[in-house]
Amino acid sequence: MIKNLVKLWNRESHWNAKAYNKRSGACGIAQAHPCSKMKKYGKDYRTNCKVQINWGLNYIKKRYKNPTKAWNSVLKRGWY
Repeated sequence: MIKNLVKLWNRESHWNAKAYNKRSGACGIAQAHPCSKMKKYGKDYRTNCKVQINWGLNYIKKRYKNPTKAWNSVLKRGWY
């Protein structure tokens, strides 16, 4: 599962906490869309990698159960 999380976030942001997708407005390591979704995890959500990772792991758990299923979504649809 960890391997799939690494692949997923390498694809999304290369683990760059300041990553921003101009086309979609997604931001951060996990590419939250909208970016403000991460606000409740910390005021410095735009630059704090710990906040972004915690948000991303919680998002994956709630929506996909685990990183492998999230990665499979990317392979199938091109996004997660």
